Amino acid sequence: MTPGNVFAEELEEILLRLSRGEFGVSIPDIDERTADPKLVFLTRLARTLDQRNQQRSKLEQITNNINAGFTLQDVLEKIYVEFREIVPYNRIGLALIEPQGLVRAYWARSDAGHIHLAAGFTAPLAGSSLETILQTGQPRILNDLVAYLDAKPNSHSTRLIVTEGMRSSLTCPLVVRNEPVGFLFFSSTQPNTYLSQHIEIFQQIASQLVVIVEKAKLVSDLEQSRQEIKHQNEALQRLDELKNTFIAIAAHDLRSPLSYILTSIDLITGPDAAMYRDHQTTFLEGIQRQVRHMVHLVDDLLDLGEIQSGRFKLHLQSTRLSDILEEAVRVQSQLAAAKGTHIELVMKDDGIVLIDPPRMRQLLYNLLSNAVKYSPPNSQVRMLAQRQPAGWRVEIVDQGPGIRPEDRHRLFQPYQRLSAKPTGGEKSTGLGLAICRSIIEAHAGTIGVDSLPGKGASFWFTLPDRNE
Repeated sequence: MTPGNVFAEELEEILLRLSRGEFGVSIPDIDERTADPKLVFLTRLARTLDQRNQQRSKLEQITNNINAGFTLQDVLEKIYVEFREIVPYNRIGLALIEPQGLVRAYWARSDAGHIHLAAGFTAPLAGSSLETILQTGQPRILNDLVAYLDAKPNSHSTRLIVTEGMRSSLTCPLVVRNEPVGFLFFSSTQPNTYLSQHIEIFQQIASQLVVIVEKAKLVSDLEQSRQEIKHQNEALQRLDELKNTFIAIAAHDLRSPLSYILTSIDLITGPDAAMYRDHQTTFLEGIQRQVRHMVHLVDDLLDLGEIQSGRFKLHLQSTRLSDILEEAVRVQSQLAAAKGTHIELVMKDDGIVLIDPPRMRQLLYNLLSNAVKYSPPNSQVRMLAQRQPAGWRVEIVDQGPGIRPEDRHRLFQPYQRLSAKPTGGEKSTGLGLAICRSIIEAHAGTIGVDSLPGKGASFWFTLPDRNE
């Protein structure tokens, strides 16, 4: 047998092994200028088959690695890493088709700098070049994005990509069971990057890839639904806790005044009423105080319920700041007089604010009554107002016991009672500061406190400038 025949038999054996997917074979080199044309053909065929088999093996490895991703984010990150070996790119993006006929950018990653075409960008599918890609079912190559933008200057997505520094792109449709679900975009900072072989390579694994992407999207959607259910359950649990707290507050704070009222009525209307005839006025005044306290408690609970249910609305009016502050000081001064407390208003600046006057009165009454409540008898409460660069700051300064460090995190939270006690035995619902915070935040302002134990407290709030 001649050496040529032996060599031919060896090549046939190599071809047979390659066709069975056996890799690692060594294909001998020949001099194609002098060799038998049949040997040249067999050698070339062996090399081509070897390359195809290696490519197929690599693509299988890539899809296996990508399939190891759990959520859609995991899968996309693996695509970004794994595809570098088969398709050149600096950027990969994914867009999904929504039922409303929109294409929404879902994810993008780039090594070329800031991403302008980011997640959330939407555009209509109808009449777009993407719709044409779906109709043909074939990926599209644009090897000169700048020239494409010149030809189609209204293409906002192309403009964003070009702004990112991309100069060529490969757009690949994602289709599951003949239904288009989205697009995968490969982009490069260099022009003329993409060739037909890149389309061919992508198409070889397209069917597996879209199944992986769809599976990961389903898992992501299920995880999102799980998180939403978890948050809803947490919200329901908080509402249940609030309900229990509401019942406890109502039971505790309404029981004492109701008991006092019932006892007083029994005394002035019972068999021994004559003994208490001279004290009837005192009893009636006490009943009146207890009823007012209960009305105040119920009002606070209703206000907080309105706020937490989302029915809290403002009716804004342009109001002179000094007018609303002077009115609050005048009303609260009458109540503070019984304790010998003086309320002073210091207007460093004045101007127009855009507020809901009834709600602002409620806020000021709460803060001033708290300042009086926790200050010692015959002390002074000061309210200061001044303009700041972004608006207005109003501050209520008392001479009370101050706020302890362990109490600060509970301020402005509903149903909280601090360690400090009112100096005149006044009642407290534990809701006033929580309502104040909601009122100020609804006005786009902020509220806070500056305090040291034993040195009084300064409750303050800010209001933005009036919109012209």
